[in-house]
Amino acid sequence: MSASPLNPEPFRIEPVFSSRIWGAKSLAPLFPGKTNLAEPLGEAWLTGIDCKIATGPFAGKSLGETWRGMPANWRGTRLASVPDFPLLVKFIFPRDKLSVQVHPDDAYASKYEKAAGGRGKTEMWHALSADPGASVMIGLVPEADVEKLLAAIKTQALDDLFVHWRVQPGDTFFVPAGTPHTIGPGMILCEVQEYSDLTYRVYDYGRVDAQGNPRELHIEKALEVIEFGRPIRGKTSRIHLTGHGSQKYLLAACPYFATEQWKDSTRIESHSSEEHFDLLVILTGRGDLIWNSGLAEYRSGECWLIPAGLGQFALNPKEPTKLLRTYVPDLPRLRASLEQKGHSWQELSKTVFD
Repeated sequence: MSASPLNPEPFRIEPVFSSRIWGAKSLAPLFPGKTNLAEPLGEAWLTGIDCKIATGPFAGKSLGETWRGMPANWRGTRLASVPDFPLLVKFIFPRDKLSVQVHPDDAYASKYEKAAGGRGKTEMWHALSADPGASVMIGLVPEADVEKLLAAIKTQALDDLFVHWRVQPGDTFFVPAGTPHTIGPGMILCEVQEYSDLTYRVYDYGRVDAQGNPRELHIEKALEVIEFGRPIRGKTSRIHLTGHGSQKYLLAACPYFATEQWKDSTRIESHSSEEHFDLLVILTGRGDLIWNSGLAEYRSGECWLIPAGLGQFALNPKEPTKLLRTYVPDLPRLRASLEQKGHSWQELSKTVFD
């Protein structure tokens, strides 16, 4: 990490767009310049290590290079020695079903997937928009087992073994590693996850790529990591963050990430943590991001990193603004803080996950 003293300063991260067979040919309104596309784009990676930094002292460098050179007081006290950037945030634009898939947990990935980073993948989805009838599938029905899963793949009836969840704008879903799932068409999601791209594809609805070849399946590995009979998390319940502004809610929290929604049309005051950096993902609106030594404009579709040592900062909306704030939490401390503020364990069980 850099030994030179750099004053903490927020910076914007440029997205990297990925083509996907199930993607969309227009990413409006988040990215109005991405319309009438020649090939469908499925994902915008907001914090990929190959993403470029757009502003501040690290402008022009990749996020991976920036993380390696970032001063410890920008990372935060709990993340100062973490070797790799810990959070992957994406927008997802499905116009067709994604494959049925499952992700390994850290224990499995560290043993069998060292070459791919050795990290599992727990994730959450927040719906920015959803067409009427849009749905996702998360978790298998209680009676599902290995034999029934394999039989359903052969008979192309796999959807019948899943729990289906209707999606409405503003819904949030938690998907821990080991949970089979897929995303349906007709929505835009923001995904927050462990930094991992390990996916075991179970079923792909008979699709083929541009060369006429089916995409690879990973059924053997999937069966090793699927947790049959596991209680399904699915849709979360937001928690109003009292004392932090009337329009701030906790959407989901686990050891890897905690994600809040902020919404306001007036000035939003906040303060960085000394323990961790924050990511601000602008869902709607535009305005000014203000800190002690600077000002920058923000707009929808952008991702900003707020360094740990920044101190006081504010957002001054020029249009009503909705954003996600996500960070790596001290989960026991977060849980204890919420309990002290009167939230019951029954309430927390729908939002805070161990």
